[in-house]
Amino acid sequence: MGTFDSIKAFGTEQVVKAMVGSLRNASDETIIKLTYLAEKLTPIEYYRDQIRGLRQMFEEKRPQIVLARRVLQETHPNVRQKLIENLIVKSILLGVPKRQKLEKELGCQVPFFFVVSPSMRCNLNCYGCYAGEYRKESDMPIENLDRIFTEANEIGMNFLTFSGGEPFFRKEHVDLMEKHEEISFQVYTNGTFIDRDLARRLSKMGNVYPCISVEGYEAETDARRGKGTYKKIMGAMEALRDEGVLFGFSITATSKNTELVCSDEFMDNLINKGPSFGWYFTYVPVGKKPDVSLMPTPEQRLVLRDHVHHLRYDKPIFIGDFWNDGPYVGGCLAGGRRYFHINNAGDVEPCVFCHFTVDNIKDKSLKEVFSSPFFRAIQEDQPYDNNLMRPCMLIDVPESLRQAVEKYGARPSHEGADTIIHELKDDIDKYSAAYKKLADDFWENNYKGTIYYKDYRTERKEYIDNLQEKVEKKETQEKAEKTRV
Repeated sequence: MGTFDSIKAFGTEQVVKAMVGSLRNASDETIIKLTYLAEKLTPIEYYRDQIRGLRQMFEEKRPQIVLARRVLQETHPNVRQKLIENLIVKSILLGVPKRQKLEKELGCQVPFFFVVSPSMRCNLNCYGCYAGEYRKESDMPIENLDRIFTEANEIGMNFLTFSGGEPFFRKEHVDLMEKHEEISFQVYTNGTFIDRDLARRLSKMGNVYPCISVEGYEAETDARRGKGTYKKIMGAMEALRDEGVLFGFSITATSKNTELVCSDEFMDNLINKGPSFGWYFTYVPVGKKPDVSLMPTPEQRLVLRDHVHHLRYDKPIFIGDFWNDGPYVGGCLAGGRRYFHINNAGDVEPCVFCHFTVDNIKDKSLKEVFSSPFFRAIQEDQPYDNNLMRPCMLIDVPESLRQAVEKYGARPSHEGADTIIHELKDDIDKYSAAYKKLADDFWENNYKGTIYYKDYRTERKEYIDNLQEKVEKKETQEKAEKTRV
């Protein structure tokens, strides 16, 4: 980074710190005024949209104000500081222009973040785990992980996700996250390793946000994760809350628990434990003992969508729904459009649920893997359907995945990974067709005439073509200059 950029980064960071610091005890009216300044500082429309949403939240005095106050007033000062420095300043305000510049150089989209699973070892043995069939005996060398994080920081990717296996199984992972204080890490964990000592250490580090898996109440959680797990993770949540660590929850919605995990009673009980955010993931038949019957029915997916919509507006918590939020993010995020996955062997996959690969991070840089022909093809095909309620190439538009895998010779990342496109093909097609009927009706009746109802496929293709055109033009100019020399 040059001298001017360094001064600009420092100045931006100080302004944002001052703004956020003043929010702790500010009135709603003051916060609303500050959102206008924040909007001017933000370099891209998507994030300005989020700021306008925050302003509307305070104007309408929604329950999320309680969440905002809690994050500002109850989290540890180190946590607030790293949230400002890494996520707001480095990843968004400074990172967005940096990644946009790289997009023009490479001719493809540059992701906001990636998920890395450096170890598949775990102390639990949950059925249906997407990581359950990876080889557990081979962990990614810490040196490789260190190099990846260094590259990410250089690109402007200062918010990453740690997964597994169980990330806290290896102490070296925590040490490395502490070393890379310039990056904030969301960590998907079963929570059983989080005690008072670890919670206290994470509060001092400030840049780690655990996301604890839960399947329902004690009966549902222990049925999948083992007897006694529920009590352990409730204790972990209490420890994190008491130490001022920002943390969340992760729920896999299945045909058995969908209605329960999105109920008001369950969410109120969970919120009392202190999480500030949470993610719902629709069960996909990959990984350990894939079981199509565990997939939420098409009807249940709409139930989940409706209930999550209610919860995120009426409860003091931020909630994301990995599948049903397609309309809000322009469809699928995979294949490097917004993120990708690196497993413990270094294999680079489009998504944590899509276990096919053509590249390995051990012998390639981050820039090389997310600009690969395989990922470019996935980006060019997104969204796979103009109905953004059908965003997924695994279970909604499965022919897209099959075509990309065949065309680019993508290999399964582990034994049995290709079951979803072979043995389960007929079941997936039936599911896709049944959900399409419901989703198309819903899309037509509820989204028509809104900002989400437009030709995203043409828009995305034009964006990709424009990026590639700039790269080709640059290459042509460079060749011409060499010829003149």
